[in-house]
Amino acid sequence: MSHSKERHEKICLNCNANVVGRYCHVCGQENIEPKETVWSLISHFFYDITHFDGKFFSTTKFLITRPGFLPKEYIEGRRARYLHPIRMYVFSSALFFIFFYSLFHIPVNDGGEKDRILIKKAKQAKSIIDSARRDAMLKATGSQDSAIIDRAFGIAALPYVKTIDSINDWEVRTDTAGTTEKFKAKYMRKREKRMATEDVEEDYNINIVGGDRKYTSIQQYDSVQKALPKNERDNWLERLIRHREIELNKRYEGNPKAMVKDLIEKFIHTFPYLLFVSLPLYAWYLRLLYRKQKLQFPYVTHGIFLIYLYIFTFIDLTLYFILNKVHESMDWGWMAWIETAVLLYGVYYAYKAMRKFYGQKRGKTILKFIILNFCAFWSIILLFTVFFLFAAFKF
Repeated sequence: MSHSKERHEKICLNCNANVVGRYCHVCGQENIEPKETVWSLISHFFYDITHFDGKFFSTTKFLITRPGFLPKEYIEGRRARYLHPIRMYVFSSALFFIFFYSLFHIPVNDGGEKDRILIKKAKQAKSIIDSARRDAMLKATGSQDSAIIDRAFGIAALPYVKTIDSINDWEVRTDTAGTTEKFKAKYMRKREKRMATEDVEEDYNINIVGGDRKYTSIQQYDSVQKALPKNERDNWLERLIRHREIELNKRYEGNPKAMVKDLIEKFIHTFPYLLFVSLPLYAWYLRLLYRKQKLQFPYVTHGIFLIYLYIFTFIDLTLYFILNKVHESMDWGWMAWIETAVLLYGVYYAYKAMRKFYGQKRGKTILKFIILNFCAFWSIILLFTVFFLFAAFKF
């Protein structure tokens, strides 16, 4: 409720209904003076923030400490004192995925390809400078000219030498940490030999369905297909994949590692949609498990139960990721026990929430909990496959 002055007129400004009390019984609008001061706007702003925070933290407290309590309160109509589950789901999932995407990145090992290409180019540039230096030396007329030429070309080659040395030094320090100087020297000789013989400009061709055929454009592929007899042409799925393959080769210029990196990033960003799709599916599983109580628990109540369970899962996993980051940064071995306890509490919480919400005995609840998780496991694998294929054709 705002602190603005109530109007003397008892006609709602929004729907023109007769108002009894401070709020319209038809549309719910507060019957207050439409003109507001700056102070009323500021106080209304802070009231809304504190009101939301108060509801959020009180709801979160009950959510964490009393499994199954909030969904039961909701279906029994006691809702005003708690934050609405949909609003809380949107808020908690947004925070979770912002945290997840900002702190965790899936590493894609390129095998040092970028460094190898950079060294190769630096070596090529240095080779050109050395060749020019030799030509200039042949034309030198005296020792003074030779010294000037040597110094000038040495300065010109210096950036490329530093590039090669800096990458080599970094790889030696990271790949030979904790080893002897003798081993580092041996490692360096082997690496220089590999760099000298390795062809970093190797041409890759992204090939999804196999075969030796390479097409530079979709038009070329379609024309080849039209020239073939009908029984030798690719089917509709093979054509779709070939078209995608040609597009990817053109976009990534035959670099499959860059393609895989983009594909993984696209797939990871479909996780919120994957969870959203899984919710009605899991609610259907619960309806089958509690079909004898369908009058007491219609389909939508299973959805409400799962929404609260998902919200708790977001909170539980966020806490786990925070502990995991602290564990990695501080190297405290005992933190692993706390991380395990947080994950195990999440499993226990789901079982306890089912038992409290549906009100069945321990044995039945454990059996249904196992069946639900078995179905959820295979469903999530199927959804992962579907969403991965979707990402593969949309990234």
